[in-house]
Amino acid sequence: MKYYIIAGEASGDLHGSNLIKALHRQDTNAEIRCWGGDRMQAAGATLVKHYRELAFMGFVEVLTHLGEIYDNIKFCKKDILEFKPDVLVLIDYPGFNLRIAEWARQQGLRIAYYSSPQVWAWKENRVKKIKRDVDKMLVILPFETDFYKKWDYNVTYVGHPLIEVVSHEKNEVPIKPITDKPIIALLPGSRSQEIKVKLPIMLQVVKYFPDYCFVIAQASAQPDSLYNEIIAQHLPSMGGAGGRPLLVKDQTYNLLKQAKAGLVTSGTATLETALFGLPEVVCYKGNPISFWLATKLVDVKYISLVNLIMDKEVVRELIQDDLNEANLKAALERVLYDEAYKKELKQDYETLWHKLGDKNASDLAAKEIIELAGRK
Repeated sequence: MKYYIIAGEASGDLHGSNLIKALHRQDTNAEIRCWGGDRMQAAGATLVKHYRELAFMGFVEVLTHLGEIYDNIKFCKKDILEFKPDVLVLIDYPGFNLRIAEWARQQGLRIAYYSSPQVWAWKENRVKKIKRDVDKMLVILPFETDFYKKWDYNVTYVGHPLIEVVSHEKNEVPIKPITDKPIIALLPGSRSQEIKVKLPIMLQVVKYFPDYCFVIAQASAQPDSLYNEIIAQHLPSMGGAGGRPLLVKDQTYNLLKQAKAGLVTSGTATLETALFGLPEVVCYKGNPISFWLATKLVDVKYISLVNLIMDKEVVRELIQDDLNEANLKAALERVLYDEAYKKELKQDYETLWHKLGDKNASDLAAKEIIELAGRK
């Protein structure tokens, strides 16, 4: 069968790569074309366009790149028609993928959605379009099944793909230690625009923790120069504050396994960090206008997946103006030194793991997609 997969960011590239491996295991003659990243390409798909050309975050940022976005949509439609897939597989990335789904339905294509758009957070009425355009919705969060049931839409819960990823990683032979000092991990995101906003704020607390080495998880799609320029600008003289932060690439999981705590940008990384059992502080700061619009449109109590799944504040969230030097210092001190809090956090992390279940999401998703591909 022929599969066309569209992912628009780093987390989608990760989940898409494991899906591609599962598709190849179950359909040995699978031909796969994708929009995604290095992981999906390495898994055996033909990469059409990299997500670093697609990842625009926030209302204002999207508006300023509308021409580029429309050109990408036009090109994507043309490429799909030429490839003639048996199934079009969409991974999250709703602003782009829901437009493609509507068009693909008109072309008579079979459509699977793996990792639902967060319609439960905002624009809930988009479910009507999803019901109309998507043949099979494969959800990865436990509460999404009940959400869609309200709309009389039967979806399939396959479990969260990070469970299989982290389970495998925990069993890997440890890599050489990054440093001899205790580590604080910095995960400022994968997009250049978010790194430029959040990393400088994260670096403000380096001087308060001289006994720790701060290690930055470099996004695979970003150059060393982006991080080194920010470090040089915001930490021109370390002054005995524990040394210059280190930069590691393609070692995020190794970093999470070795660190004592993490400052983590909101998104899939907050869930990855929790599944590794690492105490964390969740960090978010965006364009002020985009953030103001989001507060008017988004209806959720929390910004991190950890807290959303647990339906309570398990990890501290520092959002927008609350993400500042004083708050970040206090929150980091708590996850490092408050033993009672760390004990409670460990228990909550264990509950979180059990909530996500023990399913092999990639294999289950591949099975559902192959079944859809064979449907006449």
